[in-house]
Amino acid sequence: MGLWALFVLGLFLLLAVGLWARFELVTPDAVPHETRLEIPPGASYQAILRQLVDAGRLSARETLWLRIEARLTETPQVKAGEYLIAAEQSPHDIRDLLVSGKVILHRIQLVEGWTTQQAIAAVRSNPAIVQELTEAELALDRLMPALDLEGGWAEGRLRPDTYAFPKGTTDRAFLRRAALAQAAEIERWWAQRPDDLPLNSADELLILASIIEKETGLPEERFEVAGVFVNRLKLGMRLQTDPTVAYGVAADFSGPLLRKHLDTDTPFNTYTRDGLPPTAICLPGSASLQAAVAPAESGYLYFVARGDGAGGHVFSKTLAEHNAAVQRYREAIRRQRVPAPTPVPAPAVTPIPVDQE
Repeated sequence: MGLWALFVLGLFLLLAVGLWARFELVTPDAVPHETRLEIPPGASYQAILRQLVDAGRLSARETLWLRIEARLTETPQVKAGEYLIAAEQSPHDIRDLLVSGKVILHRIQLVEGWTTQQAIAAVRSNPAIVQELTEAELALDRLMPALDLEGGWAEGRLRPDTYAFPKGTTDRAFLRRAALAQAAEIERWWAQRPDDLPLNSADELLILASIIEKETGLPEERFEVAGVFVNRLKLGMRLQTDPTVAYGVAADFSGPLLRKHLDTDTPFNTYTRDGLPPTAICLPGSASLQAAVAPAESGYLYFVARGDGAGGHVFSKTLAEHNAAVQRYREAIRRQRVPAPTPVPAPAVTPIPVDQE
């Protein structure tokens, strides 16, 4: 038999084997359950096939045909990551999934009103996150440089949002992403500020928005709350806002504010100091940033909680109106503290016998 005939025969055999492999792989051994599979970086195609066998997703026969197919064509370029393989997925579908890089995405929500340290704790406690930053780098005065970003003090500089990410993402990468998102959001609203806004920088916008975030009980009041603070800044009045005082006591302070707290001077005590505090006090969301540059034009200078538990406020233009609202608030709180009278049980009724003749 000549060389040409041997070549043709060999080509025919390869073609036949390839067609048989394809037939074998579209009639898979059924697996009636989902499987999570994590492909490590740098894993070879052969090692990945062994992983699939060990996970019960490929039989030895299916693995053989996948190897033959790879030799006849080219070795698939599988991407590292964590995958969810659906029930009864064919070997070709599994291979295509691993080549596509459509890995499982985990989620973390950073909540409006959290402090930066609360956000960091949520990120680093997630088991899908790889901890890379040191404790020293996580300090508020060192976090932004550790993320290779400008911005100085890190309070408020992470955007509150829900983030999807693959397993193995580092805390450095996650926090940098959130910080870049917040920086872009701040710049977006700063570019829309009116000429008469009494703020000198985008940093001051962040600070004011963080105060609005902490003071807003109902979303529909956000612009009114912003209006009070902007009006006070324009008039040179002290902001006199409790959340800044609480932050000055401790970033995670949650107890009731006492007179001694209001009288103790700190950089964040807006009862004892003029203007804005030196930094933000929490993570403000987009709505609070928007309210800070578009406050309600109401003339209000005061607000106090209604005291009804619904989270709303009474807004006032004069001190006399405000004092009256404060008195109503105190009365509402007193009514809530007075225990309801204990109901007195009705006396049992003893039936009176009727004389029978």
